Amino acid sequence: MSATDSLFRLRFAQTDEDIRAAQRLRYRVFVEELGSDGPMVDHDAKLERDAFDPFYRHLMLIDPSRSDDPLEQCVGVYRLLPDCDVAAVGKFYTEDEYDLTVLKESGKRLLELGRSCVAAEYRGGTALYRLWSGLAKYILDEGFDVLFGVASFHGTDMARLAEPLSLLHHRHLAPPHLRVRARAEHFQTMDLVSEDAVDRVAAMRAMPALIKGYLRLGGTVGEGAFVDHAFNTVDVCLILETDMIAPRQRELYTKGKVL
Repeated sequence: MSATDSLFRLRFAQTDEDIRAAQRLRYRVFVEELGSDGPMVDHDAKLERDAFDPFYRHLMLIDPSRSDDPLEQCVGVYRLLPDCDVAAVGKFYTEDEYDLTVLKESGKRLLELGRSCVAAEYRGGTALYRLWSGLAKYILDEGFDVLFGVASFHGTDMARLAEPLSLLHHRHLAPPHLRVRARAEHFQTMDLVSEDAVDRVAAMRAMPALIKGYLRLGGTVGEGAFVDHAFNTVDVCLILETDMIAPRQRELYTKGKVL
């Protein structure tokens, strides 16, 4: 199934029903498709949610033609928290997994990104580009300096993930002034295979599309990974300085509009 770009609507959630639509999509992707679970997963209502949701901005890609039910029309989502809003929450979601001291003391404008997903039947088309395009325009219009957030590898088999994690460690570590670190009690080294032993082609093939997308934009990763057994993922912290985005990439992803 696909939709033409003209059918999509991109906007921030404005109501509780909008947020539930985002949570319904997250349930379809993270729980039904990827096997995640946890105390905040509502299987009866088919919602994936947590205590952070009411405080965050939810950027939603809507396809009105998908269903007559508004809860089923959300086909892409990003959850955002500007640093100016963090006081109302108490902390960034990422702080449950990573020590963000270096970022918070950097003096830079920060935007946390997370819980991003696109419905399976819309992948490979224009949906992800449309979502990223609107997100990029919002980022540049608001003047954020650094984007960060956790991104996940599906599954917790470290042997299977050894090469892609090692490639991130050897080639894509954030500079020291932005290098957050996984919390000690959950720290999982990503230095699992020596750099000269990493099969780069195989490692990139095993890399989730979202992570590859950030790497193409100049993204880097924090030190260490976080193994989330409840969510059935291995998480890394992605960090991207907006002034590192190449002009060509910047132009490509800033044509979108958020309503």
